[in-house]
Amino acid sequence: MGISCAVDGMAGLPIAFSGPRWLALLLQPLSGPPSTSAKHTTTPSVLFLLLKTIATSRSHRASTSRGQRETALALAARTATPPGTETGAGHGLNLAWELSTRTKSPRSHLRCENPQFCQARTVRIDRLGDLGGAPAVLRAVGRATSRLDLPPPAALTGEWFGALAVIAPSVSIQPVSGDDVFSGTGGPDATGAVGGGWVGYLSYPDAGADGRPHRIPEAAGGWTDCVLRRDRDGQWWYESLSGAPIADWLASALATTRASVARPAPACRIDWEPADRAAHRDGVLACLEAIGAGEVYQACVCTQFAGTVTGSPLDFFIDGFGRTAPSRSAFVAGPWGAVASLSPELFLRRRGSVVTSSPIKGTLPLDAPPSALRASAKEVAENIMIVDLVRNDLGRVAVTGTVTVPELLVVRPAPGVWHLVSTVSARVPLEEPMSALLDAAFPPASVTGTPKLRARQLISQWERYRRGIYCGTVGLASPVAGCELNVAIRTVEFDTAGNAVLGVGGGITADSDPDAEWAECLHKAAPIVGLPAATRTTPARLASKVR
Repeated sequence: MGISCAVDGMAGLPIAFSGPRWLALLLQPLSGPPSTSAKHTTTPSVLFLLLKTIATSRSHRASTSRGQRETALALAARTATPPGTETGAGHGLNLAWELSTRTKSPRSHLRCENPQFCQARTVRIDRLGDLGGAPAVLRAVGRATSRLDLPPPAALTGEWFGALAVIAPSVSIQPVSGDDVFSGTGGPDATGAVGGGWVGYLSYPDAGADGRPHRIPEAAGGWTDCVLRRDRDGQWWYESLSGAPIADWLASALATTRASVARPAPACRIDWEPADRAAHRDGVLACLEAIGAGEVYQACVCTQFAGTVTGSPLDFFIDGFGRTAPSRSAFVAGPWGAVASLSPELFLRRRGSVVTSSPIKGTLPLDAPPSALRASAKEVAENIMIVDLVRNDLGRVAVTGTVTVPELLVVRPAPGVWHLVSTVSARVPLEEPMSALLDAAFPPASVTGTPKLRARQLISQWERYRRGIYCGTVGLASPVAGCELNVAIRTVEFDTAGNAVLGVGGGITADSDPDAEWAECLHKAAPIVGLPAATRTTPARLASKVR
């Protein structure tokens, strides 16, 4: 495999160098700030990305050597003026990153379910600089799409793909078959650019006791060719899978991000109706009876808050994640409605052959000492049982002997509560499609129970209403960055009639108390039902909202 880097006019590049061009780039001086007078400059980011590209190409070569006739990797680096920044020319970075493979039969080893995942990609990366926080950027982009009558943005904020935020500026999210979501394989076994991909959601599949259909489509998604990514240093990047430059409308919108911070944020009000405490109590008692009879060892019993919406779901989401900073928040919207997920939980992360899941089980309010979580036999048992279920789920598709638990019973904060979080990891065959992984693990273990099949059957009897997107998953599958999905807890579902639904619940074990389980639901709901400020509600006030 040959590696080449074409660089024009790079300051400090030895003119008489006879070796490979990429090596010449690595040898040039990197000290001092970039020069604004040179047409093209280099920064440590170039070196970092070059090294990462070389490492990625080696990993790709090792994983696809059989049947492969030729692999070519080309990297071209040049500077560009970042739109919407004050630094001007010379402080931008644009990378065209292309990976192409030729085989006797491309699908013979990829088994790609989505043709967009099987095509060669050229990833364009433009450094945009410091545009401010994700709320300001998402609000500016949302205003622009609304004004121009474009499809709304989709967003992942918190901890996604090693970034603080990944925003698809305008993406058409349409209903799809549940079998088609997040299709493709896991992308390369490396991190870096996201570029774009398939973004969407998949609802919890089971009906409630009332048998009613889904309020919004069971699954919806769409393809985005580009994203805005905010790295951990606070810098924003424009990335495009096809190499297309940033659209004029988007560049103009990003130039207004600082001005948008000064404007009053639009208010989204949700008038929440009472939750049904009596029905939740009946469900918990029925679950305890099933545990005593040996039908299940644990099950997740949930309730719902419903409300009417005045304002934009996007504004609700921006306000929500800006105030509570959940690690796995996500937003998608379309002509069918919207999903605003303020989730703290990772369902699945796939990078090449490596799959990771971080189930949450075990909860105490934030005003309790975090050490009390690990000291609670009930909370610890709740977590360990679900960890074992995740091990079983991943083991159905994993390479034998590769399922491990690198983290067990880690105490972490989430909006309004402390959680016990564990991590399960496994390796799957590179050619294994995401559909096989979802068949094995969805719906997530932490929102069902053990044994999973019987728990799901009983939950449909205990819970009156269909969960919908709650306890499903939202995320993005990228051909260059892999796939990341959340567990759609702390998630609000919006329909086109102005209705909102929020589900909350918790794991029931033999030691559960119905009143304590209800209090846990209130603590989980409070940061969301209490947002925005116009509808803020404390757990004590929520407790009074019962039938």
